[in-house]
Amino acid sequence: MQEFFTNTGNENFVICVPGIGVTKEFSTIITNTIPDLELIGKSQCFSLNYYEERLKSSPTLFDDANESEYIRRDGVSDFILERAHKMYGNRVSKEDIFYFVYGILHSPEYRTRFTNDLKKMLPRIPLVEEPNDFWKFSKAGRALAELHINYEQIPPYEGVTVKGAETGFYRVEKMRFPAKDRKDTIMYNSKITIENIPAKAYEYVVNGKSAIEWIMERYQVTIHKESGIKNDPNDWAEEVGNPRYILDLLLSIIHLSMKTVEIVESLPKLKFE
Repeated sequence: MQEFFTNTGNENFVICVPGIGVTKEFSTIITNTIPDLELIGKSQCFSLNYYEERLKSSPTLFDDANESEYIRRDGVSDFILERAHKMYGNRVSKEDIFYFVYGILHSPEYRTRFTNDLKKMLPRIPLVEEPNDFWKFSKAGRALAELHINYEQIPPYEGVTVKGAETGFYRVEKMRFPAKDRKDTIMYNSKITIENIPAKAYEYVVNGKSAIEWIMERYQVTIHKESGIKNDPNDWAEEVGNPRYILDLLLSIIHLSMKTVEIVESLPKLKFE
Protein backbone atom coordinates (compact mmCIF):
# COMPACT_ATOMS: atom_id res chain seq x y z
CA MET A 1 0.00 0.00 0.00
CA GLN A 2 2.90 2.40 0.60
CA GLU A 3 3.59 2.14 -3.13
CA PHE A 4 -0.03 2.92 -4.03
CA PHE A 5 -0.70 5.75 -1.54
CA THR A 6 2.19 7.93 -0.42
CA ASN A 7 2.30 10.30 2.53
CA THR A 8 2.45 13.23 0.09
CA GLY A 9 -1.19 12.79 -0.88
CA ASN A 10 -0.65 11.64 -4.46
CA GLU A 11 -3.98 10.64 -6.01
CA ASN A 12 -4.47 7.05 -7.07
CA PHE A 13 -7.19 4.49 -7.72
CA VAL A 14 -7.16 0.78 -6.89
CA ILE A 15 -9.51 -1.98 -7.98
CA CYS A 16 -10.07 -4.41 -5.11
CA VAL A 17 -11.10 -8.05 -5.64
CA PRO A 18 -11.39 -11.02 -3.27
CA GLY A 19 -8.25 -12.88 -2.32
CA ILE A 20 -7.77 -16.53 -3.24
CA GLY A 21 -10.03 -18.97 -1.37
CA VAL A 22 -12.80 -16.53 -0.40
CA THR A 23 -16.12 -18.38 -0.50
CA LYS A 24 -18.46 -15.42 -0.95
CA GLU A 25 -19.83 -14.61 -4.37
CA PHE A 26 -17.33 -12.59 -6.42
CA SER A 27 -17.59 -8.82 -6.25
CA THR A 28 -15.29 -5.84 -6.77
CA ILE A 29 -15.00 -2.23 -5.65
CA ILE A 30 -12.75 0.68 -6.56
CA THR A 31 -11.35 3.14 -4.04
CA ASN A 32 -9.03 6.14 -3.93
CA THR A 33 -7.97 5.59 -0.30
CA ILE A 34 -6.13 2.82 1.57
CA PRO A 35 -8.68 -0.01 1.89
CA ASP A 36 -9.30 -2.32 4.83
CA LEU A 37 -8.02 -5.85 4.23
CA GLU A 38 -11.60 -7.15 4.46
CA LEU A 39 -13.13 -4.49 2.20
CA ILE A 40 -13.53 -7.37 -0.25
CA GLY A 41 -12.62 -10.60 1.54
CA LYS A 42 -8.81 -10.77 1.94
CA SER A 43 -8.55 -7.99 -0.63
CA GLN A 44 -6.12 -8.04 -3.50
CA CYS A 45 -5.73 -4.59 -5.04
CA PHE A 46 -4.59 -3.48 -8.49
CA SER A 47 -3.65 0.15 -9.00
CA LEU A 48 -3.86 2.63 -11.83
CA ASN A 49 -0.44 3.90 -10.74
CA TYR A 50 2.23 3.12 -8.18
CA TYR A 51 5.00 5.26 -6.78
CA GLU A 52 8.72 4.66 -6.41
CA GLU A 53 10.37 6.50 -3.55
CA ARG A 54 13.85 7.95 -3.74
CA LEU A 55 15.82 10.53 -1.79
CA LYS A 56 16.01 13.93 -3.40
CA SER A 57 19.13 14.08 -5.52
CA SER A 58 19.74 17.80 -4.98
CA PRO A 59 18.21 18.91 -1.68
CA THR A 60 18.22 22.62 -0.84
CA LEU A 61 18.99 24.22 2.52
CA PHE A 62 15.26 24.18 3.26
CA ASP A 63 14.80 20.44 2.64
CA ASP A 64 15.07 17.67 5.20
CA ALA A 65 18.21 15.65 4.49
CA ASN A 66 16.11 12.47 4.36
CA GLU A 67 13.21 13.96 2.40
CA SER A 68 11.96 11.77 -0.43
CA GLU A 69 10.40 12.38 -3.79
CA TYR A 70 8.08 9.98 -5.58
CA ILE A 71 8.16 8.89 -9.18
CA ARG A 72 4.82 7.83 -10.60
CA ARG A 73 4.75 4.59 -12.58
CA ASP A 74 1.93 3.04 -14.57
CA GLY A 75 0.08 0.08 -13.10
CA VAL A 76 -1.04 -0.88 -16.61
CA SER A 77 1.78 -2.44 -18.61
CA ASP A 78 3.18 -1.26 -21.96
CA PHE A 79 2.59 -4.80 -23.24
CA ILE A 80 -1.19 -4.67 -22.84
CA LEU A 81 -1.31 -1.09 -24.14
CA GLU A 82 0.45 -2.15 -27.34
CA ARG A 83 -1.93 -5.06 -27.76
CA ALA A 84 -4.95 -2.81 -27.15
CA HIS A 85 -3.66 -0.37 -29.77
CA LYS A 86 -3.51 -3.16 -32.35
CA MET A 87 -7.03 -4.37 -31.50
CA TYR A 88 -8.90 -1.15 -30.71
CA GLY A 89 -6.90 1.77 -32.13
CA ASN A 90 -4.16 4.12 -31.01
CA ARG A 91 -6.41 6.45 -29.05
CA VAL A 92 -6.73 3.83 -26.28
CA SER A 93 -4.93 4.98 -23.11
CA LYS A 94 -3.78 3.02 -20.09
CA GLU A 95 -6.56 4.69 -18.12
CA ASP A 96 -9.09 3.40 -20.67
CA ILE A 97 -7.74 -0.12 -20.13
CA PHE A 98 -7.92 0.27 -16.34
CA TYR A 99 -11.61 1.17 -16.51
CA PHE A 100 -12.22 -1.56 -19.10
CA VAL A 101 -11.05 -4.02 -16.44
CA TYR A 102 -13.45 -2.54 -13.89
CA GLY A 103 -16.28 -2.84 -16.41
CA ILE A 104 -15.48 -6.47 -17.26
CA LEU A 105 -15.34 -7.41 -13.57
CA HIS A 106 -18.99 -6.30 -13.29
CA SER A 107 -20.14 -8.36 -16.27
CA PRO A 108 -22.77 -10.98 -15.24
CA GLU A 109 -21.57 -13.28 -18.06
CA TYR A 110 -17.98 -13.04 -16.83
CA ARG A 111 -18.90 -13.78 -13.22
CA THR A 112 -21.17 -16.69 -14.18
CA ARG A 113 -18.76 -18.26 -16.67
CA PHE A 114 -15.80 -18.13 -14.27
CA THR A 115 -17.56 -18.62 -10.91
CA ASN A 116 -15.39 -21.55 -9.86
CA ASP A 117 -12.14 -20.02 -11.14
CA LEU A 118 -12.74 -16.76 -9.28
CA LYS A 119 -12.85 -18.68 -5.99
CA LYS A 120 -9.47 -20.32 -6.65
CA MET A 121 -7.42 -17.68 -8.44
CA LEU A 122 -7.19 -13.99 -9.17
CA PRO A 123 -9.28 -12.72 -12.11
CA ARG A 124 -7.96 -13.11 -15.62
CA ILE A 125 -9.42 -10.53 -17.99
CA PRO A 126 -10.53 -11.51 -21.52
CA LEU A 127 -9.99 -9.05 -24.34
CA VAL A 128 -13.15 -8.49 -26.37
CA GLU A 129 -12.91 -8.76 -30.15
CA GLU A 130 -14.94 -5.71 -31.16
CA PRO A 131 -13.53 -2.20 -30.56
CA ASN A 132 -17.07 -0.96 -29.92
CA ASP A 133 -17.47 -3.46 -27.08
CA PHE A 134 -14.12 -2.40 -25.60
CA TRP A 135 -15.25 1.21 -25.42
CA LYS A 136 -18.62 0.26 -23.94
CA PHE A 137 -16.93 -1.68 -21.14
CA SER A 138 -14.36 1.07 -20.58
CA LYS A 139 -16.95 3.86 -20.44
CA ALA A 140 -19.19 1.77 -18.17
CA GLY A 141 -16.23 1.02 -15.89
CA ARG A 142 -15.39 4.72 -15.72
CA ALA A 143 -19.02 5.59 -14.89
CA LEU A 144 -19.12 2.90 -12.18
CA ALA A 145 -15.86 4.18 -10.71
CA GLU A 146 -17.26 7.72 -10.56
CA LEU A 147 -20.30 6.44 -8.68
CA HIS A 148 -18.42 4.18 -6.29
CA ILE A 149 -15.76 6.75 -5.36
CA ASN A 150 -18.02 9.81 -5.06
CA TYR A 151 -20.94 8.01 -3.43
CA GLU A 152 -21.47 10.70 -0.78
CA GLN A 153 -22.30 13.32 -3.43
CA ILE A 154 -25.08 11.31 -5.11
CA PRO A 155 -28.54 12.87 -4.61
CA PRO A 156 -31.46 10.79 -3.27
CA TYR A 157 -33.32 8.51 -5.67
CA GLU A 158 -36.40 10.35 -6.93
CA GLY A 159 -38.90 7.53 -6.40
CA VAL A 160 -38.04 7.03 -2.72
CA THR A 161 -40.26 8.67 -0.08
CA VAL A 162 -38.90 9.90 3.25
CA LYS A 163 -41.43 10.43 6.04
CA GLY A 164 -40.69 12.13 9.35
CA ALA A 165 -37.50 13.96 8.37
CA GLU A 166 -39.17 17.28 9.17
CA THR A 167 -38.99 16.36 12.88
CA GLY A 168 -35.25 17.02 12.78
CA PHE A 169 -34.54 13.85 14.79
CA TYR A 170 -31.83 12.02 12.85
CA ARG A 171 -30.20 9.93 15.56
CA VAL A 172 -29.80 6.24 14.64
CA GLU A 173 -29.88 3.28 17.01
CA LYS A 174 -30.49 0.43 14.55
CA MET A 175 -32.19 0.59 11.16
CA ARG A 176 -34.72 -2.18 10.48
CA PHE A 177 -37.09 -3.58 7.87
CA PRO A 178 -40.75 -3.81 8.98
CA ALA A 179 -40.52 -7.55 8.19
CA LYS A 180 -37.93 -9.88 6.67
CA ASP A 181 -39.81 -10.01 3.37
CA ARG A 182 -40.51 -6.24 3.25
CA LYS A 183 -37.41 -4.48 2.03
CA ASP A 184 -39.25 -1.73 0.22
CA THR A 185 -39.34 0.13 3.54
CA ILE A 186 -36.60 0.93 6.06
CA MET A 187 -37.44 2.13 9.56
CA TYR A 188 -34.57 4.58 10.00
CA ASN A 189 -35.46 5.47 13.59
CA SER A 190 -38.58 6.02 15.69
CA LYS A 191 -39.50 9.12 13.66
CA ILE A 192 -38.21 8.57 10.12
CA THR A 193 -39.28 5.94 7.58
CA ILE A 194 -37.95 5.45 4.04
CA GLU A 195 -40.48 3.94 1.65
CA ASN A 196 -40.82 2.83 -2.01
CA ILE A 197 -37.28 1.42 -2.24
CA PRO A 198 -37.12 -0.57 -5.53
CA ALA A 199 -36.32 -4.26 -5.19
CA LYS A 200 -33.70 -3.80 -7.92
CA ALA A 201 -31.62 -1.63 -5.57
CA TYR A 202 -30.81 -4.73 -3.50
CA GLU A 203 -29.27 -6.44 -6.55
CA TYR A 204 -26.07 -4.42 -6.10
CA VAL A 205 -24.08 -6.72 -3.83
CA VAL A 206 -20.59 -6.08 -2.43
CA ASN A 207 -18.71 -8.68 -0.41
CA GLY A 208 -21.74 -10.93 0.06
CA LYS A 209 -24.35 -8.32 0.99
CA SER A 210 -26.30 -5.55 -0.71
CA ALA A 211 -24.73 -2.10 -0.36
CA ILE A 212 -27.93 -0.88 1.33
CA GLU A 213 -27.79 -3.61 3.98
CA TRP A 214 -24.10 -2.87 4.63
CA ILE A 215 -25.09 0.68 5.56
CA MET A 216 -27.90 -0.57 7.78
CA GLU A 217 -25.57 -2.99 9.56
CA ARG A 218 -22.56 -0.72 10.03
CA TYR A 219 -24.40 2.45 11.02
CA GLN A 220 -25.89 1.26 14.28
CA VAL A 221 -24.98 1.81 17.93
CA THR A 222 -23.08 -1.18 19.35
CA ILE A 223 -21.27 -1.96 22.60
CA HIS A 224 -18.28 -4.31 22.61
CA LYS A 225 -19.02 -7.01 25.21
CA GLU A 226 -15.48 -7.53 26.53
CA SER A 227 -14.33 -3.92 26.71
CA GLY A 228 -17.63 -2.12 27.10
CA ILE A 229 -16.54 0.37 24.42
CA LYS A 230 -19.48 2.02 22.68
CA ASN A 231 -19.41 2.53 18.92
CA ASP A 232 -21.84 5.32 18.03
CA PRO A 233 -22.02 6.42 14.35
CA ASN A 234 -23.98 9.49 15.42
CA ASP A 235 -20.71 10.87 16.80
CA TRP A 236 -19.34 11.01 13.25
CA ALA A 237 -22.41 12.89 12.01
CA GLU A 238 -21.79 15.47 14.74
CA GLU A 239 -18.09 15.65 13.91
CA VAL A 240 -18.72 16.50 10.25
CA GLY A 241 -21.36 19.02 11.28
CA ASN A 242 -24.24 17.34 9.47
CA PRO A 243 -26.83 15.66 11.72
CA ARG A 244 -28.48 14.23 8.57
CA TYR A 245 -25.24 12.57 7.39
CA ILE A 246 -26.33 8.95 7.96
CA LEU A 247 -29.78 9.51 6.46
CA ASP A 248 -28.31 11.28 3.43
CA LEU A 249 -25.73 8.52 3.04
CA LEU A 250 -28.41 5.81 3.01
CA LEU A 251 -30.44 7.73 0.43
CA SER A 252 -27.31 8.17 -1.72
CA ILE A 253 -26.51 4.46 -1.54
CA ILE A 254 -30.04 3.56 -2.65
CA HIS A 255 -29.57 5.75 -5.73
CA LEU A 256 -26.02 4.45 -6.29
CA SER A 257 -27.33 0.88 -6.20
CA MET A 258 -30.02 1.63 -8.77
CA LYS A 259 -27.57 3.34 -11.14
CA THR A 260 -25.00 0.55 -10.71
CA VAL A 261 -27.56 -2.11 -11.65
CA GLU A 262 -28.67 -0.04 -14.66
CA ILE A 263 -25.08 0.31 -15.92
CA VAL A 264 -24.39 -3.40 -15.39
CA GLU A 265 -27.53 -4.30 -17.33
CA SER A 266 -26.34 -2.11 -20.22
CA LEU A 267 -22.97 -3.89 -20.55
CA PRO A 268 -22.33 -5.78 -23.81
CA LYS A 269 -22.80 -9.53 -23.68
CA LEU A 270 -19.52 -11.43 -23.46
CA LYS A 271 -19.13 -14.25 -25.98
CA PHE A 272 -17.10 -17.31 -25.03
CA GLU A 273 -16.05 -20.23 -27.23
